[in-house]
Amino acid sequence: MKLFSFGLLATLALSSGCRSQPPDPTTSAQSQRTAPVVATTPPTSDASAAASSAAADAAVATTEAPEEALEGMLFTKEAKAAFRVAACGGDDALFPPAIDAKMVETHCGMLKGGYAEYKKEWLALAMPFIANLRPKSLPTTVVYPFGGGDLVSALATFPDATELTTISLEIAGDVRGIMKPDNKRLEKELATLRDHLGKLFLKAHSRTVNLDVETRGAVPGEAAFTMAALAIHGFEPVTLRYFDFKDDGSLRWLTEDDIAKAEKAGKTGRGGPFANAEIRFKKPGEPVRVLRHVAYDLSDANLKRLPQLVKHLDTKPKVSAMTKAASHLLWDDSSFVTIRDWLMTHTDWMISDTTGVPPRIAKKYGFEQDVYGQYEWAEPFGTVNNRDMNDFIALFKGSAALPFRYGYPDAKSHGHMVVTHKPGVGGLKP
Repeated sequence: MKLFSFGLLATLALSSGCRSQPPDPTTSAQSQRTAPVVATTPPTSDASAAASSAAADAAVATTEAPEEALEGMLFTKEAKAAFRVAACGGDDALFPPAIDAKMVETHCGMLKGGYAEYKKEWLALAMPFIANLRPKSLPTTVVYPFGGGDLVSALATFPDATELTTISLEIAGDVRGIMKPDNKRLEKELATLRDHLGKLFLKAHSRTVNLDVETRGAVPGEAAFTMAALAIHGFEPVTLRYFDFKDDGSLRWLTEDDIAKAEKAGKTGRGGPFANAEIRFKKPGEPVRVLRHVAYDLSDANLKRLPQLVKHLDTKPKVSAMTKAASHLLWDDSSFVTIRDWLMTHTDWMISDTTGVPPRIAKKYGFEQDVYGQYEWAEPFGTVNNRDMNDFIALFKGSAALPFRYGYPDAKSHGHMVVTHKPGVGGLKP
């Protein structure tokens, strides 16, 4: 039985970015959005399970050690277990002994056809098209605001990226539960994950409430989406660690003691120790790449009150940028000017749907905009102002259809895409 049709799976890469929300006064600074392997049954005896676990520990320590000494507590086994169980990637040596393999085999069977169909029907169309637009000399550092759970399309858009920062309301989540799950609960969680993925893909955008639900289980939503992206693009996780920000914007890597103290103090959610995570990943024989997911409210009020994120981003002089399905927040002159201005002063090339930078702002900062696809009227997500919508309608007039969707469609389900770039910074036209 197939879980996803192409119409659902395709939107994983084209439109699963997240929207922001107003600051939550009950939380802290951290607020704001392959081919799989079918499981085989691991040994069932206690002795065999212990041997399997010991072998897995040895494999992690000897063959998958990070290429540099890393600060903070590392959650390597947990990341690899989530990769195996939720995303159906990796090999069975790192399969947690406590998990029912037949249950995971059923789960993976539902994902296997979807992965293959997604690669064939979306990646095969979108990646060559975008590659012709993308300049060869772009920075390999990527910043993706309102991009929770969307590593899959970030890698499709920037396949050479070496460092990616996604920012959204959703927290990274606690991956420790994957090692000692309640199998009955895990089965429900995997079913819920598949259901939420299907809904997200069908609606062509994600909802913060869905991903928030998934942060509380054995496989947190952000981690599950990230691991699926790695599996689809042929990567595997190297390790995972958590961090927060120092006042100067530098990163503080959380130790086991930091996490224990935060939990004892009752800190959870965006104010807890599992808000922000770094996942290192790679392909066999290639250098390690880095994804950092930051849970942060990107509104002007929050960034003024808690400027650590902007200070951190300021350490990246030039970046490649993207956003989509962003609830038209970058059109908002009253609440999201800070992140918009940061993008305009730290990138020369940005790709988005029409929820990206509107034409009047692009012109103000000396950018040009190329458009692809059709756009007749905005989908009513967030606050849509007529001025920016009409500017985009005029910009898209006469544009040919786009053979895939990238972010929100317009109100008539047309796919469309916007490239905002400095004069002379651009690739070939498709």
